[in-house]
Amino acid sequence: MADAMHRLIQLLKQLPGIGNKTATRLVHAILAAQPEYGRALGAAVIEVIERIHPCRVCGNLTDSDPCSICADPRRDASLICVVEKVPDLAAIEASGEFRGLFHVLGGVLNPLAGAGPDQLRVEGLMARLPGEVREVILATSSSVEGEATALYLKKRLEALGLMVSRIAAGIPVGGELEYVDRSTIGLALRGRREMS
Repeated sequence: MADAMHRLIQLLKQLPGIGNKTATRLVHAILAAQPEYGRALGAAVIEVIERIHPCRVCGNLTDSDPCSICADPRRDASLICVVEKVPDLAAIEASGEFRGLFHVLGGVLNPLAGAGPDQLRVEGLMARLPGEVREVILATSSSVEGEATALYLKKRLEALGLMVSRIAAGIPVGGELEYVDRSTIGLALRGRREMS
């Protein structure tokens, strides 16, 4: 195998979810395509690296500052949804159910990995709160680290007199109970509400 192909395969394998077989197939697909495709792909990667950066307000990835969500006057500035990472923001935004603002922490508290409050964008969140914010929704994962992060933030936010809520966790739509893990079933039962 040519050195250039091997180098590209090794780089692609560093991406999440890409193993040796997939990386090799991708390289062969790029080589089988028209040369313009490979050049356009390379140019797009360079453009993303050079133009995309975190929003100075919320941490979303953007090519403008502030991002389009923070700059949208139609958003409800009294609600801030706190997420761990940008893909979480994108998932909530894709639901079309939330019209407030976001704050990306950049991770979760994980002392074993050296991630404390100073490694997250906690102080950036605290700086945004004076003013019209009335509720902060904690949308961290239900992992041990996500729960610890939510608890830490809840204590800090409630000290400011803000309403703090947590997203519900439970059974996915269309999910079969027999395939759902015990923790998720327990969360779903504890988070139940009266049917309307």
